[in-house]
This record gives sequence, structure tokens and C-alpha cells, in this order.
Amino acid sequence: MKEVPEIEVLKYPIGRFKTPSDFSGANLKMWTQTLESFPELLKKEVENLSQTQLDTPYREGGWTIRQVVHHLGDSHLNCYCRFKLAMTEDKPEIRPYFEDRWTDLEDAKSADVTEACMFLELLHLRLVRFLKTLSAVDWDRKFYHPEYKKEFDLKTTLASYAWHSEHHLHHIIRLKERNNWI
Repeated sequence: MKEVPEIEVLKYPIGRFKTPSDFSGANLKMWTQTLESFPELLKKEVENLSQTQLDTPYREGGWTIRQVVHHLGDSHLNCYCRFKLAMTEDKPEIRPYFEDRWTDLEDAKSADVTEACMFLELLHLRLVRFLKTLSAVDWDRKFYHPEYKKEFDLKTTLASYAWHSEHHLHHIIRLKERNNWI
């Protein structure tokens, strides 16, 4: 078996996102539950960290824990908008954003993570409530992403944001483990 380079493990602690082959109702429910439980899991991982720990990058050249937490709110807000657009328009073209530039803004580098966790909690409350209203047909609705020059359906988008949640949660967990902060 081929050994995975350390930088790849640091960047993708749960592996890269792979589009699932099974979009059964059970999997849609599982991914929705991942989003539902995520804010509380994130809060538990960051609530007792010092300011110095929050300002520690999860890898060399990577974002700090603080930036990761703020990024999650920014990213998942865009997710919520993409779902709403896809449900109210016919294959809308979404507006991409420069996530690296957003995390380099002062609020992402210095604002309290408690606020970011509260924001994410409320956002996910609304997002999950909305997701639970979607029918089997709704999951096939799509939006167009100009950066990738392709359409994405909502079921794949749900799977990717469930992965995204776990991906960044494990950045924090693994950093805490490496530094014996647990």
C-alpha cells in the first residue's frame, strides 16, 4: 500500500472528498445529522483553548484554529444560500468567493470564536430545518458553479458539506492531539 505523504494527512485528515455512489434516504439523513450535530462538536473542541492555542495553525502554512472556526461560518453561510438559490431558481449560477481572502480578514484572525460558534449553531439550526423539508425530487435540483464550470446537485452538495464539517473538525482534533492539549 502506498504511503500517504505527511502534508497530505495534515491537509486532509479524513481524506479528500469523494463523491458518494449511494444517495439513499439513509445517507441523506446521516449527512443532515452530521450538520445538525456539528456546531456542538466544534464548540466542545475549541471552548477551553487559550488565545495562543486558538492562534496556532493546524499545519505549517495553514490557518489557525480561530481562522478555521470563522471559515466554517463563512463557508456554511454560502452553502445555505446555494441551497436556497437552487430551490427557488432554475439552475442558478452561484457566486463563488475567495475563502483564503475571507480568512485573512481581521475578523477571522482576531474575533472571538465563541461568537463564531454561536453563529454556526444558529445557521445550522436554520440549514438543517430547511434540509429536512426537501423531497426526494428536490435533492436533484442543481446550481452552476462558475469556478468549476459545472453543475452541482443538492445531494452531492449535502455530502460535501458534511465532509467539510468533519474535515475541519479533525484539523482541530489532530492539532490538539499532536500538541497534547487534550
